[in-house]
Amino acid sequence: MGEAVEELCSRLVRIDTTNLGGGAGNPERPAAELVAGRLGDAGLAPVLLERAPGRSNVVARWPGTDPTLPALLVQAHLDVVPADPAEWSRHPFSGEIHDGYVWGRGSVDMKDMVANVLTVLARWAAEGRGPRRDVVFAFVADEEDDGQWGAHWLVQEHASLFEGCAAAISESGGYTVPARSATGELVHLYPVGTAERGTSHLRLTATGRAGHGSRRNDDNAVEKLVHALSRLAAHRWPIHLIPTVRAFIDRVGTALGAPVDWNDVDATIAGFGNATKMVENVVRNSTRPTVLQAGYKVNVVPGVAQAQVDTRVLPGTEAVMLAEIDRLLGPGITREYVAHQPPVESRVDSPWFDAMAAALRSQDPGAVVVPYCMGGGTDAKAFSQLGIECFGFAPLLLSPDFDYRAMAHGVDERVPVEGLRFGVEVLDRFLSDC
Repeated sequence: MGEAVEELCSRLVRIDTTNLGGGAGNPERPAAELVAGRLGDAGLAPVLLERAPGRSNVVARWPGTDPTLPALLVQAHLDVVPADPAEWSRHPFSGEIHDGYVWGRGSVDMKDMVANVLTVLARWAAEGRGPRRDVVFAFVADEEDDGQWGAHWLVQEHASLFEGCAAAISESGGYTVPARSATGELVHLYPVGTAERGTSHLRLTATGRAGHGSRRNDDNAVEKLVHALSRLAAHRWPIHLIPTVRAFIDRVGTALGAPVDWNDVDATIAGFGNATKMVENVVRNSTRPTVLQAGYKVNVVPGVAQAQVDTRVLPGTEAVMLAEIDRLLGPGITREYVAHQPPVESRVDSPWFDAMAAALRSQDPGAVVVPYCMGGGTDAKAFSQLGIECFGFAPLLLSPDFDYRAMAHGVDERVPVEGLRFGVEVLDRFLSDC
């Protein structure tokens, strides 16, 4: 028998690949070398690609038995966000296996998926079997920043590696969301990511007349900016239901026996229990001020004040949203993008989705598989540029008392061992049969 999936996940967590942003942090190379070694052990010929020294990406292709079928991409990132050991119960890079969990930064975002995939490939190699279609495996750098050392660079400079790929799977989907029905029955929902809101982060700039803080100033850049931000923060964006979100509401309502009122979507989703948080942020666009910059001394009115706004946009709504933002900001405020990546949406009704649902039901016969829209973003925004349909599908079995949504980027991140083992079986079924 090879290394257990939880041991491999622990080994990956112990490799500190913290991404501090802006090219700073610990390089992904040590993790990439471990991954490449496992791919080589499975009989593949991985390639390591780096835009900058140490910022490693690993890509390999497993040929399928039916070359007429379009290929599938399985993509996962090797970097993680920072973690302060002083805040954690166990050191965030210990990879400790304790009380049925693998602890540490990246254990659910997303070194668990890396370990699950590599475990499936080791099993295939040991048993002399493989997939029906070509499967491309990409383990990439820099997802936790802007992907310029990872997926976006690969798409721009090495697109040929993904030739023939029609669909892709990656993080943020396929995990259990236990919810109670109207009759009190426990229902296992499994969301599969079929959409992501776009990233349209903005920098706002107000200009005015600099001067002494003790004197009247009717052209104060800080005042202009603060009033504009207040209007923007208070604005209630209208409901906009994309096909993925509409299907989620419809199917979750049916599964839970919860009434669906399309004239009062907020009240409808409020009745979804644990599933509410999965949809409440994606029924409308959002504009949340996050960074303020102005002044250098308390008695000086600055001539410039700036803010950054985390702006997330649903498919088909950006032009209208920007026009409304301009109205809310008013005169004297300019805006520019600091990050701009379009929304992503794949088909809800497709053979890919059906195959994922079948794989989940093979291990959990009562699984209710539903499409959902991610409020943030993943490297799907890069790979979708190649015409690849992208899905969030990194299966895990989770118990009702496990707060999965608090794990990614949170303190005491950990993943259940049994959840990992479940994920291996589901991925094996999906990748073998799809």
